Amino acid sequence: MTEWYPTTGSIPLPPRGRVAVVGGGNWGTTFAKIIADGGNDVTLAVRRPELADEINDAHRNTAYLPGVNLPERIRATADVAEAVAAAELIFLSVPAQSARENLEGFKSHLGADTSIISLMKGVERSTGKRMSEVIMEVAGLPADRVAVASGPNIALEIAREEPTAIVVASASQQLAVKVAQLARNSYLRTFVNADVVGTEFGGVLKNLIAIATGIADGVGFGENTKAAIMTRGLAEITDFAVAMGAQRDTMMGLAGLGDLIATCMSPLSRNFTAGRLLGQGYSYSDVTSRMAQTAEGLRSVHSILLIAQQHSVPMPIVTQIAAVLEGQMHPADLAPHLATETGDRE
Repeated sequence: MTEWYPTTGSIPLPPRGRVAVVGGGNWGTTFAKIIADGGNDVTLAVRRPELADEINDAHRNTAYLPGVNLPERIRATADVAEAVAAAELIFLSVPAQSARENLEGFKSHLGADTSIISLMKGVERSTGKRMSEVIMEVAGLPADRVAVASGPNIALEIAREEPTAIVVASASQQLAVKVAQLARNSYLRTFVNADVVGTEFGGVLKNLIAIATGIADGVGFGENTKAAIMTRGLAEITDFAVAMGAQRDTMMGLAGLGDLIATCMSPLSRNFTAGRLLGQGYSYSDVTSRMAQTAEGLRSVHSILLIAQQHSVPMPIVTQIAAVLEGQMHPADLAPHLATETGDRE
């Protein structure tokens, strides 16, 4: 497997005050906690001044991480320009569809040596671009100053310090190792690989299979059905990722299989929850209005299908998800383990 674990201390970490996380949702706040629990100061840029006050004064983010105490090494601010201006490493954790807007808002404040690490799992609907591609385009950064992080990372579990591992990928091994050394502590291990395409698409595509698994759960199907969806889903998304230039091994690692298992099995998974609501008979608009946080998979279905069609990659499970979302298929008829390559049921 192409993932490996870098030794501690092989590359100098950024000096104090030069690490920032942009996005105060559950994953952004959790990642700031990961960095702080590793003994590093971090600035967390949030949208609302009152949230910044709560994090700084009470060391809590009750809206997104109820019951979790945050380290004092996290300093929150509602001024994103202030947060990024001195940062050597910026971790971007915003909804994928707002990434471009956020980057446009602070790109003029980036330093000459700044690198950006994507914590996002989606593709831009209007362009079909991966988040690293959006970052490079908007911020004007070369590939060796961009990295992506992915893996089985249900945010609340990690914030509660339940052990897990993630993987960081970059065209620059030095940057990937630096990020991996920064984002590690007693409950999180961070591995490295060089496959940016596979690491990103693993994080995007598993969301779609989690929606299908959730639909099956919402309908009332049992573990056999869900296991079949996950297994055939892994084959489907692996074929897609490889067609896009990913390494097949990556899809068997933390960014592929690892993330797929967590997202398809956890009741804390937003995409699984969205699928379960669809399976229970709620419409797409009902599901999006009932969910407090973004289920990125719902917004990626049609973009992924368009890319798949352009590259002649069959995706029967994702095709059926789209049919459910459009009201053209009843959730109980979703049968991805019986699907043909055209998405029709046998």
